[in-house]
Amino acid sequence: MYPNLCAACGEALVRQEQHICLACLNAFPKTGFQTWPDNEVERRFWGKVPVERGMAFFYYEKESALQRALYRLKYRGEKEIGAVLGRYAGTVVAKAGIYDAVDVIVPVPLHPKKLAKRGYNQSEWIARGLAEKLNKPMDTEHLVHRIENVSQTRKGVFDRYLNMQDVFAVDDPQAFADKHVLLVDDVVTTGSTLEACIQALLQSPGVKASVFALSMAH
Repeated sequence: MYPNLCAACGEALVRQEQHICLACLNAFPKTGFQTWPDNEVERRFWGKVPVERGMAFFYYEKESALQRALYRLKYRGEKEIGAVLGRYAGTVVAKAGIYDAVDVIVPVPLHPKKLAKRGYNQSEWIARGLAEKLNKPMDTEHLVHRIENVSQTRKGVFDRYLNMQDVFAVDDPQAFADKHVLLVDDVVTTGSTLEACIQALLQSPGVKASVFALSMAH
């Protein structure tokens, strides 16, 4: 009765397409950071925390088709959009080999109250698709969001940093001991959330951290 429509452009999907049409996937603005050492995402962590490799896959632009898709992923319950975008990015990223040394993929966790309200973690769904294409296991248990922080949206760089202090923790430091962890988030702005996650991971002896964001504001 009702055709499946693309979450980004609203056009009808054809067979084989899921949630987002191929035309939109190809048109979303890509960073190319998977072949760019010392890219803009990696530089955001210089002098703060050690990061092996880092990247964002798309550029995030307001009023864009990508923003519409990410809004529906995050606020409209359409969690499968995350898996579709994660698989799409993972196919490209896997060929570049940027995360070949990674042992485990860990999505940035939501606070339990926000998780209960939303019903799912959008970063976990992105990580599912990415993990499938990178052929890596995923851990959603040991990095925890322990302090309910206020929204980052209207905060400046330093206020974002202060807002994220001690927000995350590792409940069992041995879980990530001597492992290379790939943190996955939906959007990176200043990098303060990922930085706080890495600070928590550093409780684990011998841990290494890399980061992947589906998109970045610029």
